[in-house]
Amino acid sequence: MTAAPPAVAPAPISAVGKLRIAVRLSAMIALLLVSVPAYYMWRGLRLPNPWPRWFLGGIALLAGVETTIAGKRADGRAFFLSNHVSWLDVPALAGASGAAFVAHDGLAAFPVLKWLCEMNDTVFVARHDRASVAGQVAQVRAAIDETSALAVFAEGTTSDGTGLLPFKSSLLSALDPLPAGVAVQPVLLDYGAEAATIAWVGDEHGLDHFKRILARSAAIRLTVRFLPPLAGAALADRKAIAAAARAALLAALSPSGRDTKAWREAPSRS
Repeated sequence: MTAAPPAVAPAPISAVGKLRIAVRLSAMIALLLVSVPAYYMWRGLRLPNPWPRWFLGGIALLAGVETTIAGKRADGRAFFLSNHVSWLDVPALAGASGAAFVAHDGLAAFPVLKWLCEMNDTVFVARHDRASVAGQVAQVRAAIDETSALAVFAEGTTSDGTGLLPFKSSLLSALDPLPAGVAVQPVLLDYGAEAATIAWVGDEHGLDHFKRILARSAAIRLTVRFLPPLAGAALADRKAIAAAARAALLAALSPSGRDTKAWREAPSRS
């Protein structure tokens, strides 16, 4: 029986890098302490609540992300299908679009994280619980109506940012049939030439990835590309939606003239 290879130890973080982590974490905590009371105040007054979007966008900014928006976000109710590279994707995409997210129910096992996710109207789904699919579909459809914008990372995990993993059409069950008046829009999170250094792939521990990002000195340049909403036969059912969205993202991800067949699969997190 062959022994499993040992886990790769994370690269050591310099003293300056550790100082950056401390400063950024302190700023994030300060932002949280301002945002939470304001969120509950707006909620109590029954006002449109911008604080989840402002908080998450602020987290991305404090982590060193410089976000550029390309294209136009669909008007009205929208369901965004995006690639997934890093934990940065959630705050960056929320800040750029105001979207809530469909997330794996494993996140709900962490009380503080669950509390923060629920403030942004996160919908938790159990991907492997077939018995509860109907209830989860109803929950997602209700969330689209209530939040007006919902996003899902259709690969189901992170990849290296230079390609795409197969899309899991089961995550799109709530779009089959498509609710009336809902636009389905692919969104590319494009980290450019540095995508592979930002990505959370392989057997890197989540905490190590988080610290590695916060320890960086260089800015992280991210372009959030809103691609044209899907139309016609691309909306026929969830499998057609998954295939069309993936094709659109691959076309946007691939440099002009490059053979996209070589980009069909990307390394993922173990």
